[in-house]
Amino acid sequence: MSKIPIIPFLRGFDVKPLLTSLTGVVTFTDGTNEIIPNQLQCEAYGYTYNEVDGTCSIFSYNTSLNRSFINESNKLEGTGNTTETGTNNTYIIGENNTVKGFSRNNIIVGNQNEIANGVNNASVFGNYGLAERDGEVVIGGGGFSGAGKGYAQSSTITLTGTTTNGSATNLFVNGDSSTTIIARSSTSSFQGFEATVIGVRTGGSATSGAVNDRICLRVTGLVFLKAVDQSSTDLGKFGTTGGWAAEMAFSGTNDMQFAVTGAANMNLSWSCTLNLYELKI
Repeated sequence: MSKIPIIPFLRGFDVKPLLTSLTGVVTFTDGTNEIIPNQLQCEAYGYTYNEVDGTCSIFSYNTSLNRSFINESNKLEGTGNTTETGTNNTYIIGENNTVKGFSRNNIIVGNQNEIANGVNNASVFGNYGLAERDGEVVIGGGGFSGAGKGYAQSSTITLTGTTTNGSATNLFVNGDSSTTIIARSSTSSFQGFEATVIGVRTGGSATSGAVNDRICLRVTGLVFLKAVDQSSTDLGKFGTTGGWAAEMAFSGTNDMQFAVTGAANMNLSWSCTLNLYELKI
């Protein structure tokens, strides 16, 4: 709700406009209480009265667009596309796509795709694709002729982080230090993955090895619930990198994460490009 600039009482009326909702509905006040105006009161102040639902509106909310009037920075080309409240800097070309609320800087090209609530900097191409992670690039695979969004798709995300010891440490999704969860696994979801991981030593007091020691790993596997069939291969390394590793991991629930392991007293920076291949049944 937003407050209307102060309007004086019209002669002969003891109520006046107070608030406007995101859909244009005006609430009046008698100076103390909030009031739903009748038709006479509504129209006296120049608003439109809806006899069907008994509301007073400052503008007509266009449900065919389903866009909040504050989403001025979005650009939609095609029919049936939706951007919910709080969505900004988003471009959609296609039909029947949806970007959930409070999302920024997203792109959709195709039809029947979706970007989840609060997801930023994502791109979806194809049809029936679903982006649920910041910075994700999704190619929708049709969802088994429309069975559902995200039922068959591939995607790429970037993970980063640092380690200073020999403990397994979860990497951050798209550099967000508050997010390490890649997927919330379910009984119907399978994820194949290919991860290419680079680790580089930047400092630390360990006497073995030196700054710029480095490793490149490829980790592949298949995930269902907490069961992970995976393998890791050294694509290349230099210096003392014994024990440096990477793997898909899980928290105490079914939340899937990607973890790296460095070495004691070594400061390492990590970057991972993770390709996911998802199937729901």
